[in-house]
Amino acid sequence: MTTERPSPPVTAGERETLRSFLDFHRATLAMKTDGLSDEDLRRPASAPSTLSLLGLVRHMAEVERTWFRRVINGEDIPLVWSAEGDFQVAYDASTATRAEAFEAWQTEVAHARRIEREAASLDVTGYQPRWGEHVSLRLVMLHLIHEYARHNGHADFLREAIDGTVGA
Repeated sequence: MTTERPSPPVTAGERETLRSFLDFHRATLAMKTDGLSDEDLRRPASAPSTLSLLGLVRHMAEVERTWFRRVINGEDIPLVWSAEGDFQVAYDASTATRAEAFEAWQTEVAHARRIEREAASLDVTGYQPRWGEHVSLRLVMLHLIHEYARHNGHADFLREAIDGTVGA
């Protein structure tokens, strides 16, 4: 499996630029998992951490679901892996498979893309209960770019520890 990663445009409007960078980072996470077995994907970073590549994919499914569906779209739905709203549950991928993690993640990415494209503007807001504030779609997209960038750094180290592959 080889993931194609889109190159963000060097001259574009704000919305297209945000959308492109978010897709760039989504593809980067997928690239970090290319060619690995379920066992490799479940391999934790180092004790006591349970962080793994598969755990990152599961976590990002929760992040996409929360920010786009629950916050911007106002959907009253639980997290994928925790009815109690505990984001840490997603990190435990000890019994997870690539198929279930990627299906959940890709489903949430598809919802996120649809919600973003249907929004009238980046100024559309949704309520973020953890912050007790309304937030704009612009902030959500920037937040996700930041979240992916941070976790893609983790993915770099995880992948290198598995098979020595470095770079994006």
